[in-house]
Amino acid sequence: MSDDPDQTPQPTPAPVREPDEDALRLAEALVFASAEPVTARGLARILPDDIDAGAVLAALRARYAGRGVELVDAGNGVMFRSALDLAPRLRKVIETPRRLPRVAMETLAIVAYHQPVTRPEIEHIRGTALSQQTLESLLELNLIAPKGRRESPGRPTLWGTTPEFLAHFGLKDLRELPRREDLLLETAPPKPVPELLPPDLQPPSD
Repeated sequence: MSDDPDQTPQPTPAPVREPDEDALRLAEALVFASAEPVTARGLARILPDDIDAGAVLAALRARYAGRGVELVDAGNGVMFRSALDLAPRLRKVIETPRRLPRVAMETLAIVAYHQPVTRPEIEHIRGTALSQQTLESLLELNLIAPKGRRESPGRPTLWGTTPEFLAHFGLKDLRELPRREDLLLETAPPKPVPELLPPDLQPPSD
């Protein structure tokens, strides 16, 4: 043991407790009330210091597994979502939100797969001009956001997707992106520039 009077003994951290019912109820209420995916860091702010937020979310996920509402990954956090196998029956009585126009979905798919990407690059990939209204509709829905500027003449704005985009499509991160066609409303192929797309996204040859 050191005799140095300047050395202050460090406090011993409290042992971590297993998630209790109160912690689970608190996490459940937070996820239910939050409009955005709930992160472990966000949950930790309202939990006792000796309870691990990640363990609480894991226990809550297990509690809801197999139920009509499940706890699923969305972006950097979690959210409640109706079980996927119940979706066909729910559509009979629940009106689905208005879908984006095809041009907006096509633009969103290009941004998702090529981000960060500029407006001229989007137009080049689509093979046609992009209206300001389309960009504004995606911005209003918080599905895309500016990600800086390209260091080229004119310094055009770079666009990328947002955490809201991940939550909207039920994705944990961009590595879970489906095929580009799955993001589009119609089945007809878009007008991409083939050499700029990966092989699995290129349109079929005539």
